[in-house]
Amino acid sequence: MSTQNIGSLEDLKLIDVEKIAAAIEADAGQALPGLRESLAQAKRGEFGRISTPEDILARRRGRPVGSVKENHKIQTAIRFDPEVLAALKATGRGWQTRVNNVMKEWLKI
Repeated sequence: MSTQNIGSLEDLKLIDVEKIAAAIEADAGQALPGLRESLAQAKRGEFGRISTPEDILARRRGRPVGSVKENHKIQTAIRFDPEVLAALKATGRGWQTRVNNVMKEWLKI
């Protein structure tokens, strides 16, 4: 059976995992970690959610309903000297929140 003839879930159960993985890796030009395990899962019928083009087009963009706080933050742009921005980012994730907290403290609000 060639990979081009997989048209149903029953066809998928007949695939040769090693043969398909070798063909995919040959096309990619490199070994792909986890590929064989993923193909074996598909062969066993362990599938993730399949999204059709219609499903994708029907998705709403933006934040989910009800996920926006009543007192939400407002996006703005501020310019920092390069060394100031580098130092802020070097403090790790959440640096924007820390800057916001320092400004609130400085303004005493």
